Parts: sequence; structure tokens; C-alpha cells
Amino acid sequence: MAFKPKRIVFFHPDLGIGGAERLVVDAAVGLQNLGHKVTIFTSHCDPKHCFDEARDGTLDVRVRGDTLFPPSIFGRFAILCAILRQLHLILTIAISELRELQPEVFFIDQLSAGIPLLRIVAPETRVLFYCHFPDKLLAKKEGFLKALYRVPFDWVESWSTGCSEVIVVNSGFTRSVFAQAFPGLSQRKPAVVYPCVDTNENGDSSAWDAAQRDADMWKNKTTFLSINRFERKKDVGLAIRAYAGLTAEERKNTRLVIAGGYDSRVPENTACYNELWKLAESFKLKIATVKTVITALSIPDDIDVLFLLSIPDMLKMTLLASASLLVYTPRHEHFGIVPLEAMLAGTPVLAANEGGPTETVVEDVTGWLRNVAAVEEWTEVMRKVLAGGIGQDNLHQMGIAGQERVKKEFSRTMMAQRFNKEIQDIESVPRPTVVTPFGVGAVVAVVFAFVLASGWFGKAYLA
Repeated sequence: MAFKPKRIVFFHPDLGIGGAERLVVDAAVGLQNLGHKVTIFTSHCDPKHCFDEARDGTLDVRVRGDTLFPPSIFGRFAILCAILRQLHLILTIAISELRELQPEVFFIDQLSAGIPLLRIVAPETRVLFYCHFPDKLLAKKEGFLKALYRVPFDWVESWSTGCSEVIVVNSGFTRSVFAQAFPGLSQRKPAVVYPCVDTNENGDSSAWDAAQRDADMWKNKTTFLSINRFERKKDVGLAIRAYAGLTAEERKNTRLVIAGGYDSRVPENTACYNELWKLAESFKLKIATVKTVITALSIPDDIDVLFLLSIPDMLKMTLLASASLLVYTPRHEHFGIVPLEAMLAGTPVLAANEGGPTETVVEDVTGWLRNVAAVEEWTEVMRKVLAGGIGQDNLHQMGIAGQERVKKEFSRTMMAQRFNKEIQDIESVPRPTVVTPFGVGAVVAVVFAFVLASGWFGKAYLA
């Protein structure tokens, strides 16, 4: 099929800093570079807490639907608020901006609840839904009442996901989980489009060159690096426990750096950070927390564990280039972008032997895969990396192998081409039925609830 540029509108709940947001930005930039016209709608985008392309004019990012509903209510009801915010966004732009943009394809990820409404307000527009991971499986299990509360939302997720013409997932692991999570969609066969990293395909390597020049952030130290959002499910405590398993003598001239996305608006971020600090304290490790590269470079030499909150891209690249080993701790991670970034920087990866990392990290070639329940196995890999362990030549060869693998399989161009194939083929895909009596009833009920809730929530939120 001949290439045909299309008008594509993205919807993403909160365009902050995280793996899902990085994928959305990369997908939008990649498709835009192929000639498509791209617009992104989101309910929240803080210029101080987002990726560069979302604030520097590279992408057309429009923030809508952020005036009636808060992200949560006293730290709870996040899924309800997320759905209401998405519906608010869609209804806000339905008459004006959508008609002006005349999109041919909607690219929706993370939250599918608004797809049926989009199918009604823009019936000619096709829908691609990118499933990072089924939300019903991400929700915490907190007893009978929580399970009962989740029933309608889980149903809406399954139904609304099925209203899209094309479903795409981020890994073979997620595709297998998708089939189990949504038995009602057993006839759908999601395509796999791996997330990517920027491999400097445009020839502009200035950022990576600068990172390499500054790579020796802490001279004569072996740096173990953990990069994740400050969330309990990322199990960053495993990195601390494994590091504490080294003897005091082995820890000399080493440092564990824990960096990543941190948003003071999110209660779990602050709670997780405090818990990790207390865990490190319990092992009698010396700790410091900094927020800028200047303060990071000036910390005392005897600091064992360094926390870096909400690091900018340049510092992140420098950390990856500085590290001797990336310690990637999440269990059942559906993909995991940070291991790719580490491999691109020439840094071997230690990750869980399950989930997405098994599709990116090659054992004893680009890193190691270990059991998250066996802390001692993680400590042993750290010990290997220390002087006198695996050896610097072998570490260097692993770094080269990682770079080659990322450039071949996980570049932005490769991801954009895979998305483009799905978008070009979308017109030939049969359209799922949305306007059934039950479906219409569900949409009417949701919109009616939206109208009722907007009065109460709006007053409370703006008070």
C-alpha cells in the first residue's frame, strides 16, 4: 500500500515523565518525521515536569479538560477521576478543535474509556489503542469492597478497548497477558510495537557526546544505577538490599545512585521515597538527596546511596554513561525502556528474569537476568562488576553488544515504521460495533454521570 500522510490526534491522560509518556512522545515525533500531521491532547502537562519535545515546540501539545475534576480525591478514586477527566477533555474539544483538525486516526493509550465517545462524536475517524498493560491488572487488590468498586471499571476497560479498530501492545509478554485479562476479546490479535530510544539516527550526537565527556561524574567510583519512578511496584528497595549485601570493604569506592521521576503531587512518590530512605538507613548506609547536577557532583565522597529526584534528560544520559551497571528491579515489567537506554549508553543491565526485560536483555551478552526473590543473586552480579570480577574488557564488550542490539531493534525509526504500518492498514480493518442498545445505554449513563459529577466535583475542585 502506498504511503499516505494522515492527520493523527493523540490522547494521553498526563504528559509527565515516565515510560508511557516517553513512548507517546517518541511515537508522535517519529510519525511526524514520516510526514503525518500530529496533535496531542492531554489533561495535564507541566512544562517543568515533561519531556523536552512536549515543551520546546517540537510537538503540538494542547492541554484541555483540567478544570472540573482533580486527578484523585484524597489520594483515592484515581481511575474514576481519570475517566471523568478524559471525557471532559473529549467533550471540550468535540465541537471546535476536532472539527478544525479533522483527524483521520486517533492514537489513544493508557486509558481506553473515552474510545466509544470518540467513535460517536467523530464517527469517520479510526482508532488505534496502544495497551501498555491492562489497567485491571495494575490496580491494587485491597479486599472485597475494592474488588466490587473495580467491577464496572474493568468492564468499561474491556468494552472500550474492543471499540478500537487496531490494538497494539508493547511486548510479547503484554500480548500474552492481554489475552488472559480480556477473554471477551479473544478474537483480537494485538500487534507488538516495541518502545524505542533515541539512537541519534539524524546524525546529531551532541547530547550523547556531551554525556560521554561528562561520564566520569564520580572519579574512581564504581556506580550502580537505578532509574525508575518512585513507586512501590518498581521495587527499588531490591537494589538497596542487594547493594547492602556487599561487604563494607567491597562497597569502598562504590556508590548506588537511585534516580527517576518524582512528582510531589503524587502521594505515592513521596511515600515511596521516604520508605527507600528508611530502608537504606536500616543498613547503616550513608545517604544524600540532591536535585541538580551541581549538588550531585559536590556530595561527600563517603555517601553510599544517592537519591536524585526528577532528573532532566541530559543528567539522565550522563548517569547512564557513568554507571558500571544498571540495576533494573521491577517485577512483571511489561516492557521497560530504561534497560534500552542503558544498553545504548554502553552500560550492562541487571534485570528481572521475567516480563519485558527478557525480550531486551540477552543473558551474558548485554547483561544478566536474575530472580527478584533471590537478593543474593543480584548482590553476586554487583560483585562481578567490581574490579577483579568479570573484568573491564568483558564489560566493554557487553556494552558494545548492547549498543548494537538497540540500534538494530529498538530505534525510533523502527518503532515509527511499525506504527505507520498499523496506521496505513487501519482503513481495511473491520469496524467494531459501538452503537448497540447496550453500548448506547452505557455511553448515555457515563455522560449523565459526568454531567452530575461535574457540578459537584467542579465546585469542590475550584473551591
